Amino acid sequence: MIRKIIIQIFLVSSFAYAQASISEISSMPGAFSRMGFGARGMGMGNAMSAVKEGNLVSYYNPALIPFQEGNSFQTSYSLLSLDRSLNFLNFTKRFELGKRENADGTTKPRSVVGLSVGLINAGVSHIDARDSEGRKTGDLSTSENQFFIAVANRFSEKLSIGIAFKFYYYKLYQDVTSSGLGFDFGALYSLSNEMTLSFMISDINSKYEWDTGKLYGANGNITKNKFPLLKKIGFSYKFDEPKVIAAVEFENSDGGTNFVRAGGEYNIYENLFLRAGLDKLNISNFDFPVRPSFGFSYFYTIDSIKLGIDYAFVIEPFSSSDQHIIGINVNF
Repeated sequence: MIRKIIIQIFLVSSFAYAQASISEISSMPGAFSRMGFGARGMGMGNAMSAVKEGNLVSYYNPALIPFQEGNSFQTSYSLLSLDRSLNFLNFTKRFELGKRENADGTTKPRSVVGLSVGLINAGVSHIDARDSEGRKTGDLSTSENQFFIAVANRFSEKLSIGIAFKFYYYKLYQDVTSSGLGFDFGALYSLSNEMTLSFMISDINSKYEWDTGKLYGANGNITKNKFPLLKKIGFSYKFDEPKVIAAVEFENSDGGTNFVRAGGEYNIYENLFLRAGLDKLNISNFDFPVRPSFGFSYFYTIDSIKLGIDYAFVIEPFSSSDQHIIGINVNF
């Protein structure tokens, strides 16, 4: 009898141990806003908070945008499974204000500031609406959006600080909608021409507040869902030969995760860039699936306008197919 009990305990404990551990962040709101931004960033494993070269977006760190060369416009479209959509739009510009003369007679801008505005749109379509008897009555869809605007200032050749304002809007069903306002704070410090450090806090105050009173009347209620607070530190190194940018990032959240990200970009030939990365290596829960990625960009210059096409392939666990992100960017 005792032997049977011991065997049963062993089998139950073995089964429980074999189940994948789930992190709290998996059930927290705003997941669409944590998938990355555009083909370049997602192709580098989203390890972008300290990368200050190329076309920049405040999504990864608002302190990056004063380093933008020229005016950058970029948009991306994602091919996802299960009738999901994920789209990106961004414009980044640097402003040089005033002039000051150096001791050697050269002039420099008195202040360099950056502006970035953009949109992330996500949703699910072709959801069956059915009555109490299971008959289909139509199609439903959801729409989740983040509108952002960021400003930043380069206080010196080495230090940049920025802040982003993010407005969320979620249309879940008919009169059931929610909105919220959040903030990002970021800093960037250049140790040298090759090495850069970054620090960022994301989704300060971000939350959804739901009121189902319009749908259920007196039976409705008010619910608040807070986004996870994300704290990131990053490091990047730029090699001259070969022309490679390597980046690594660590992110801690109050959703029970400690993510490590890594990525690289190789300017293999003139206007051709190759990328690879690894996203969401959760060192506090190795059952959490990682997301390897690959990508490329090719640029073509017409007069003073540089046109580019971007592509990224991201392996997506627990899905019938992987992610394909296609983007276009214009620098002028």
